[in-house]
Amino acid sequence: MINKNKWMNVGFSAALTAGLLTGCASGNGKENAGANTNTNTAAGEETKQESITLTWFDGNTKGEPFTDAVAQEITKRTGIQVSIQQPTGNPTEKLSLMLASGDYPDVVLMSRGDASLDKYITSGAFIPLDDLIEKFGPDLKAMYGDTLQKTRYKDGKNYYFANWYGLDSDPVFGMNIRQNLLEELAPDKADGSTPFTTDEFEALLKSFKAKYPTIDGKESIPMAMNGENMGAILGTFKGMWGLKTYYDNNGTLQYDVKDPKYREMMMYINRLYREGLIEKEFAISKTQTWIQKLATGAVFATPAAYWDPGNGNAALKKDGGVKNQLFAYKVVAPGIDPAQTTFGPRSSLGWDAIGITKNNKHPEETMKLFNFLASDEGQHLLLWGLEGQQYTMVDGKRQPDPAFLQSFKDNWDDTVKKSGVRKWLWFIKNGLDPNGQPYDLAVKYQRSEGDELAIKSLGDSVWDTAEFDNLNPDGGTPEALTAQKVKDIMDQSITRTIIANSEEAANATFDKMLADMKKAGDEEVEKIINQKYKERMELWASN
Repeated sequence: MINKNKWMNVGFSAALTAGLLTGCASGNGKENAGANTNTNTAAGEETKQESITLTWFDGNTKGEPFTDAVAQEITKRTGIQVSIQQPTGNPTEKLSLMLASGDYPDVVLMSRGDASLDKYITSGAFIPLDDLIEKFGPDLKAMYGDTLQKTRYKDGKNYYFANWYGLDSDPVFGMNIRQNLLEELAPDKADGSTPFTTDEFEALLKSFKAKYPTIDGKESIPMAMNGENMGAILGTFKGMWGLKTYYDNNGTLQYDVKDPKYREMMMYINRLYREGLIEKEFAISKTQTWIQKLATGAVFATPAAYWDPGNGNAALKKDGGVKNQLFAYKVVAPGIDPAQTTFGPRSSLGWDAIGITKNNKHPEETMKLFNFLASDEGQHLLLWGLEGQQYTMVDGKRQPDPAFLQSFKDNWDDTVKKSGVRKWLWFIKNGLDPNGQPYDLAVKYQRSEGDELAIKSLGDSVWDTAEFDNLNPDGGTPEALTAQKVKDIMDQSITRTIIANSEEAANATFDKMLADMKKAGDEEVEKIINQKYKERMELWASN
């Protein structure tokens, strides 16, 4: 799906004359975009101009060369030579090494949550883009809209473009339940139109355990949990209680665990564990083991992003058909409005940041390339492919080739590699194009059964995390070390609370966590979080 499993390198090249990019802001002048000569009228002879090569660090690349059809078309439209600098090892470490040495490429794409982003801005490694946007970015301005207002740095300037920006309307987390078994045990809820209460869900797990102590000779598991992905586990349960990134305590942001509803949530999970409804060894479970368990058919439910059981679901579908799969359902805690659940944390400001470095000798040409890629035309090239190959125009709308769509279902990686569609994910905008069609053809044009039920059941629980993103202390500061200590205390205590042997012990463990957090200095971290939040809100409100 759209998970951010990233990191490897790519290289690609193309050619262009410096003087020909003035017309590519909206894809104009395409007929001449590939020319590499210029007539010197004064001398009366034709001379070749030096081609432009841009080096580009992309922490998301997977090691494929920029030679596919989409890549070649980008070269044809813009002509710029590009060489992607492939990260080796940890991208964050590579970013730090590049910054320390000053040996960074012309363009850098990094995670917006990476501590390196602030360092690249404050050190001057990223140049301000505002003047370049005004001169050469009409399509960028049109596509990004007020996102450019919200991605400004605290000095009021833009230093990067967001990637995968715009609020994605798809949910994220849900309680994934085997649909065919659900039709037996709670047929009125199987279509996803009516949510479960937490009490109903607990009763459902017990009913499953009583009716199916074993499945195909294996001990059944009412609820499996992937201990390697506690974020997904907690994200699912937090969704039930309507919890967000922070606890808003009368206008002051605090750690989410300080919300009284968080304690209620933890006591609920602990009760499920003590009743034998959650597998005992979940804390040491790894992703591969979790998927293997799902694939056996012995698991009834699992908290996760709705796409996470993908490989397990593929095996289940092969064995028993569509309804044999795990589908995402909504469970709602007591006193929570189902429409106020928070199963879909999405940031409208996106995943990544794309900036131009001070080492770039061709910032104007780079901005023109950016402008093309971010335009409606560029986005469709990146995500739909080439007209006449991957799609045709019918009554003013794009009609994808059915065989091409099917190829994504049959072999996603092979299709991306061969076609180039959805391989180069730059300046990507979520949502619909001006024709009302999704930009993301492969994922959102023809939805799977799992997608459709997740959207039906959980679509109203999507919320924008942008205002709370990246408020932690700056890396390298004493407060950052404190924040890490607090996080470690939380991570360790949450698991201990879940596996406590009584409700009294669970509450005691939770109380100790709060005391340890305070002792470690959590309130000092919260002061910084609130100061950053205040500055952000003031910046967003300014012109």
